[in-house]
Amino acid sequence: MLTLMMYLVIVCPKCGKLLLAYSNQKTRTCPYCRKRIVVSESVKVAKAESARDASIIIQKLKAK
Repeated sequence: MLTLMMYLVIVCPKCGKLLLAYSNQKTRTCPYCRKRIVVSESVKVAKAESARDASIIIQKLKAK
């Protein structure tokens, strides 16, 4: 069975910025404040099937 890679839009718990992470990624370091984030424990704002779709979601959320 083919597992589709999903992209997650998560929130950094330290600085509140939106980040892109792979669904199978264990940790992600925030490029803004350098906080190491455990992806499974993070606040997930959205899911996308492609990095491009996830980037569009982030742009729309930032515009609000």
